[in-house]
Amino acid sequence: MDDYGRYSLWLDSVGDIEPRPPLPGDVTADVAIVGAGYTGLWTAYYLLKEQPSLRVVILEKEVAGFGASGRNGGWCSALFAAPLSKIAKRYGRERAIALQREMFHTVDEVGRALDEEGIDAHFNKGGTLTLVTSPTQLDRVKAELDEEHSWGFSDEDFRWLDGAELSDRIRIPGAIAARFTPHCARIHPALLVRGLADTVERLGAKIYERSAVTEIGDRVVRTGHGSVRADVIVRATEGYTAKLPSLKRELLPLYSLMVATEPLSTQAWADIGWDGYETLHDGRHLLIYAQRTADGRIAIGGRGAPYHFGSRIEDSFDHDPGVFAALRGQIAELFPAAADAKVTHEWGGCLGVPRDWFSSVGFDKLSGRAWAGGYVGDGVSTTNLAGRTLRDLILGRETDLTRLPWVNHEWRSWEPEPLRWIGVNAGLKAMAHADNVELRTGKPTRRGELVKRLIGM
Repeated sequence: MDDYGRYSLWLDSVGDIEPRPPLPGDVTADVAIVGAGYTGLWTAYYLLKEQPSLRVVILEKEVAGFGASGRNGGWCSALFAAPLSKIAKRYGRERAIALQREMFHTVDEVGRALDEEGIDAHFNKGGTLTLVTSPTQLDRVKAELDEEHSWGFSDEDFRWLDGAELSDRIRIPGAIAARFTPHCARIHPALLVRGLADTVERLGAKIYERSAVTEIGDRVVRTGHGSVRADVIVRATEGYTAKLPSLKRELLPLYSLMVATEPLSTQAWADIGWDGYETLHDGRHLLIYAQRTADGRIAIGGRGAPYHFGSRIEDSFDHDPGVFAALRGQIAELFPAAADAKVTHEWGGCLGVPRDWFSSVGFDKLSGRAWAGGYVGDGVSTTNLAGRTLRDLILGRETDLTRLPWVNHEWRSWEPEPLRWIGVNAGLKAMAHADNVELRTGKPTRRGELVKRLIGM
């Protein structure tokens, strides 16, 4: 049995994972789903809750939760990959606002579904704090708050915390303020995905693991173990989409890495606070993200690992000593009480990035092909919305969900190599440089924002 626990703290903490049997040969189904991560499992879940008689087959190369669903930062947030201004420019203001409000609702829907199915994924809706950890971040984070209010959202959705209010929640040296939203829950990623897999099996789905898909056609999926013919084929492969030869430039696999400490002492938590279990990041250009786990660890992640030429995906890319060292440094800087805590886990994984950084869900009735993805790291909740939307699209229903602006949104392909390798890595380096310049000079720079616009963020 493979040691799947080596791929993340989350997978390590669920115990030994025994792969389900592979596809036994050629089979037929009503719906075939490629990928046993959040997207595929939520889609199966909502379809079977609505129509229990459906024959649903899920194919997975490794085991349920092997990819981003078992390795992410554990933020079930209301974040959507594309900003409201970008959505509104293409689809209109009202539809952009409708999508954001549905994202708010989705956080609660995940909690409701977990309660109904008895899945203990450590769901705790404590919200998110965007820290202002330097004067250079102040105007940027305040501008983000003003932008959110300009769309009609109130302080109940996004509000400012001054230094005193922030310290009542968490004590971070040098943090002068924060933006707060209640629309986020801390979760244990692997408990969610593994529990969801067990649930959809109980509802009647067939999950075949160790069954790598080699080709997705119209109403057929082919593997080395046989083929599945179905009226509907759902592609739920996210960062691993590049592994399919015909979709090499569809989604770019970008790596995000994490570390986690040992459980901290009672005294350390008394010094830090963080009793509300808010998820946490700050106003820098190159993202970091953190949570306080249910067993008292600090789990923190960040971008900065390079994009690998040709959209390659390898286990060795999960480990970048430079990024891990930077994350350990962030723990010591943000949480001095945890500076001497042992880091017990270091891991990484790839997420799926479309060329316009705009998630999409859709269904082509003529070919029977459906898809969802391009979450750019904001998929814990968006996958749930994708599952409910695919349910309605596949069942031929016209609903508020099928009218949301990300439905049938079309991506253009990423540039061929070496252009995408040069462009993406230059962008990552430029944003890291912008953070370093701000830290060194104490003055804001527009370079990071300009680079984001250039590469489509």
